[in-house]
Amino acid sequence: MNRLLLAFGFWLFALTGGAQTTSWTADNGNGTFTNPLFYDEFSDPDVIRVGDDYYLAGTTMHAVPGLVILHSKDLVNWEFASYCFDRFDFDDPAFSLSGPQGKNRGEVYGEGIWAPCIRYANGQFYVFSNVNGKGLQCYTSKDIKGPWTHHNMKGNIYDLGVLFDDDGKIYAIHKYGEVHCTELKPDMSGPVEGSDRVIIPDGNGIGEGHHMYKIDGMYYLISTDYSPNGRTLCSRSKNIWGPYETRVITADETYGYHAASLTQWRGRIVPDGSNFRLGPVDVNATACSNAHQGGIVQAKDGSWWALFMQDFHSIGRTVCLMPMTWEDGWPMVGLKGNLGRAPRTWFKPDADVNCRATALSSYGPDNKPQPMSAPYERSDDFNGKTLKPIWQWNHNPNDKLWSLKGGKLRIQAQPAEQLMWARNTLTQRVIGPKSIATVELYTKGMKDGDVCGLGNINVPCSWIGIVKNERMKESKNESPYILRCFEQLTNDTIDVPVSLPDGKIWFRCIGDYDHDQAQYAYSLDGKEFKTMGRIMPLSYQLITFQGSRHALFAFNVKGQKGGYVEFDNFTVEEPMADRSQNIPYNKVVHIINKATNRPAIALKHGLLHDTRVGDKSLLTQFRVIDRGVGLVSLQCADGRFVKVYGNGLPGDVRFTDKGEEAEIFLWQDYLDHDFMLLSMDNHKYLGKSPTTGSPYSMDFPGADPARKNGAVLYWEEVVE
Repeated sequence: MNRLLLAFGFWLFALTGGAQTTSWTADNGNGTFTNPLFYDEFSDPDVIRVGDDYYLAGTTMHAVPGLVILHSKDLVNWEFASYCFDRFDFDDPAFSLSGPQGKNRGEVYGEGIWAPCIRYANGQFYVFSNVNGKGLQCYTSKDIKGPWTHHNMKGNIYDLGVLFDDDGKIYAIHKYGEVHCTELKPDMSGPVEGSDRVIIPDGNGIGEGHHMYKIDGMYYLISTDYSPNGRTLCSRSKNIWGPYETRVITADETYGYHAASLTQWRGRIVPDGSNFRLGPVDVNATACSNAHQGGIVQAKDGSWWALFMQDFHSIGRTVCLMPMTWEDGWPMVGLKGNLGRAPRTWFKPDADVNCRATALSSYGPDNKPQPMSAPYERSDDFNGKTLKPIWQWNHNPNDKLWSLKGGKLRIQAQPAEQLMWARNTLTQRVIGPKSIATVELYTKGMKDGDVCGLGNINVPCSWIGIVKNERMKESKNESPYILRCFEQLTNDTIDVPVSLPDGKIWFRCIGDYDHDQAQYAYSLDGKEFKTMGRIMPLSYQLITFQGSRHALFAFNVKGQKGGYVEFDNFTVEEPMADRSQNIPYNKVVHIINKATNRPAIALKHGLLHDTRVGDKSLLTQFRVIDRGVGLVSLQCADGRFVKVYGNGLPGDVRFTDKGEEAEIFLWQDYLDHDFMLLSMDNHKYLGKSPTTGSPYSMDFPGADPARKNGAVLYWEEVVE
């Protein structure tokens, strides 16, 4: 019932509106952070530290401006720094959606520029990346904010890591399976001829997405593989040319997210849904959705961190910050006692030791404020002289046919058969776990055959909008406007005649991206919204290699240059961004195991066990005691405190009458009342097997993709 009410409350909020400007940030404001760093797409992350500053580069594919770079002082709070270029400068109409459309490849969906490597050497920044069919690209600048100089290095080098070695030589490590090393020319004019060599032969379980480092004289190569499922590896050698030995450094860390429905398709992107279907969902599958591919970095305090991407369903790929532990000369993801896995919530770099010491030596919360920030402002009233950096065009725009004018965004309609071919479509990434995007449209500049509105650039795509059809007037209809909702997956079109005497209409996209669904709504007064179309399933897909994107668009379906539409007051509301109340500090709760739906109970025998479904007795009630910086203890309603003995095996989670002996856990917030409890001693999780009948233990390595292995819990407040 609670979950149904939560869901209903979300949709009600979305329809009635409600001012809310908080945006997701990983920072919990108490010295800890909770993954993901961003709840929107950021693929193929690569990270460096220069002095006290961290820089993160990510993939942008076919969208422009391209190759995004963020800046941070603590690895948790990030701000936009720059894009490496404003538009693709290749003489190829496919980059501008201006060539032949459809199967003739008049687009670069799923291509463009991807898998960057950012480095700092010789007093300047370098960003290397690949463009399909154009070869290796490099962008250089003395200032991280640009301007950037473009070097087309060509050559068959992609998905690469770059190392500036101590002797001044520059190496690119690249390719899948059979790993190659190629020396690069210092002037970035191209590879050194004849330098390419295989450094790791095929058959060693090595994948792609390479990141090369030299640490204490040893060469370390971080790679990822997707076959047969996702994992991240490290290869090391005393020589750049090998031989290398390899270890897996993380696997199966899904943070309790299963693989999403994958779009199945044939051929290229077509107007209708005839070529598309959504694949099955296996909630138990890790697949390639686990944390994988990314860079590692040493923080200012000497600790090591991985910034790896994870597939977050229809959101796309985003970034998780994972502590690392050096073990026998290997940089392992995770904490001592639980290597290969990483907590969803942990202590911020540089604040780690101090925060933990403060919390563990005191008996109350540490309320010191922490600086918190999100990388972007998502809402835009278009009053500025330039677009906010959250916006990207779908392929190169025609800059003569859009403008910021009078506090509005104006887009001229150009000929296109469908949304995916429409030029000058302005996009921004959706943000999860839930969000509501709303935009105001002015339609008086539209001409016959024009289509404009708010869409989702994904495959399959969808949109809600206005179609202008002058035949409506000829048929004695008072208005030439049609309100239309289109879903490409089902090739379903819903048309409703609409009168717009003021030439204004509002559109809204209501997204529940953790559960891969969205619905459109519209309003004629900006206050009362009505849904249109069904609650649509969303998917993850490897066609564009991007997640869902809000799209502001205008195109003409009659093959002619159309009129224009104006957009204003684009807003994004995030009802789950404020997580300050997610931990039920000092509340009395029932703790229910997600695997069995059975409440935890404090047996009089002295063990933490479970009881029958729905048991609300006194011994199933626990007070969550705040120990500061996200740390908690549990006290049963009969006064006893949970304590872990020995190695935490089944039966070792028992009780003590002494509060000072109570076990201290780090709360892992999984949203929607889901949580895990992390031991500060062995870095494993409290849990109970759903099959063995054993009592609770403290030896679970983490969540499984379905959250049904017994480690993920759910809390319900006890109403007195």
